[in-house]
Amino acid sequence: MLDRFSDFYPHNIGIETGFLLLILVALESVLSADNAIALASIAQGLPEPKIQRQALNFGLLAAFILRIALIFTATWVINFWQFQLIGALYLLWLVFQYFTSSEGEDNQRSGPKYNSLWQAIPIIAMTDLAFSLDSVTTAIAVSSEIWLIVTGATIGIVALRFMAGLFIRWLDEYVHLEDAGYITVGLVGLRLLLRVFDADFLLPEWFLISSILVLFIWGFSLRKPEIQLENAVESATSHDAEAVAPIQEKEEVIQD
Repeated sequence: MLDRFSDFYPHNIGIETGFLLLILVALESVLSADNAIALASIAQGLPEPKIQRQALNFGLLAAFILRIALIFTATWVINFWQFQLIGALYLLWLVFQYFTSSEGEDNQRSGPKYNSLWQAIPIIAMTDLAFSLDSVTTAIAVSSEIWLIVTGATIGIVALRFMAGLFIRWLDEYVHLEDAGYITVGLVGLRLLLRVFDADFLLPEWFLISSILVLFIWGFSLRKPEIQLENAVESATSHDAEAVAPIQEKEEVIQD
């Protein structure tokens, strides 16, 4: 374990190091899109926006600690297929739970509901840890520098917090977005599961990233009718206000 910590400190920082860090951050960001939707869906199960934000903050703080621990023990964890099996089954269980949930009055599915903040925090932390089994393996394949991987993970967890906050709002606006997110969660779960049976199996990164992009294009393709109606009302109100303003100005000039 001590030899892993000795790699933590950077010795040669140059253009190549900066380029690797950029790649790691980009991978963390792209591969975290489905993670962000899953976390947003979990947080959305809480009743109030303030509690949702607190759940994301505390949950991702715990997730960050678990992710750093995973990075330093990654070479040991990878040797035990049981960890990847648990992570894969957990992600697939999240997908199953979502797609078998009852639809609401608007014919839309919804994620699980929670009664308190402390119910959601461990779920958020464990969900990120399950995703990290995939992303950390990818990061180690890109670079053997532990400090680089930790830096990329740190930036990634901060980006994940902001992405999850945005997705909480977008999930209320777009019809297919939550479905698209959970399908990508299923892809990550299947990728981990296949790796259990064949340790050398790796889906090409271009395939995974392309699949995520296509699914998210579909996810953002249709707004919910009530959102479209609100936008139309706001647009009409704004247009009417602009039309009335010159008339009011003329009336004021005449009165003067």
